[in-house]
Amino acid sequence: MFKIGYRTAKTALGTTISIILAQLIGLEYYTSAGIITILCIQVTKKKSLRSSWERFLACSLAMIFSFIFFEGIAYHPLIIGLLLLLFIPATVIVKATQGIVTSTVVIFHLYSTSHITFQVIGNEFLLVTIGIGVALVMNLYMPSVEKKLKNYQIQIEENLASIFQEIELYLIQKDRKWDGKEITITAQLINEAKTLAFRDVENHFLRHENSYYHYFKMREKQFEIIERVIPSITSIHIAVEQSKMIADFLHELKVNIHPGNTAHKFLVQLLNMKKSFEEMDLPKTREEFEARAALYHFVREMEQYLIIKSHFKGMEP
Repeated sequence: MFKIGYRTAKTALGTTISIILAQLIGLEYYTSAGIITILCIQVTKKKSLRSSWERFLACSLAMIFSFIFFEGIAYHPLIIGLLLLLFIPATVIVKATQGIVTSTVVIFHLYSTSHITFQVIGNEFLLVTIGIGVALVMNLYMPSVEKKLKNYQIQIEENLASIFQEIELYLIQKDRKWDGKEITITAQLINEAKTLAFRDVENHFLRHENSYYHYFKMREKQFEIIERVIPSITSIHIAVEQSKMIADFLHELKVNIHPGNTAHKFLVQLLNMKKSFEEMDLPKTREEFEARAALYHFVREMEQYLIIKSHFKGMEP
């Protein structure tokens, strides 16, 4: 279904307002104000502010270069090439490369006048100010992504619970079949969630971190461990006593996956389980030895999984 996004709507409205304002004031090249607005509206407030500053700085620099080259040398196409040859590196030095395109338009405007006066400079400054100013005002509105972030959190937790359930069932039923789709889906969800959470940080000038972003980074590290242990679990083809103990542990763990921090409780359980393993009789066959070694490796990895969670300060479940 065709849908107009909020950024598209803001761009269309902001461009219209810029052109109307520039035309009402009676500025030359008034449509350029709309072009500047289009270029300055970005996906986040911080990006919009950075883009606006770079364009204003580059345009100011362009006016100085234009006056020196055109008035000081000549109004000739070769001079435009020479100007750009020096102007573009200058924008790189002052870190205003985003403003190259906008400032080039200003340069062409000034070139077309054949004589730079205070009135001409004033016209260009007003065009730039209107274009940038309207873009900044339009970018003050950014829709809340709190609901989307919460949905990502819920989906990721549900998928992790499903993965643990599959591992639990495999430990009990060796003929268990699983297509592993939750692995691919979870990886995609984590990447999308991190991107959205980072964008939310960029939309707040006084916020330098986001609890959701830290949460998704934590889940990403845990997910890497899960991906590592699955091959070792699937290499087990016989039932041993330790399998049932780990399955019971995973059963309890999967129903307690939430943004709160209960990792210390499960770390204690894991430590007690490891002690129980050490007190059991030694394996009697090669297959049993390999199975128990794989399970012990799984327990060590799950310990790291829980330690990662224990370092997370937690969120309200």
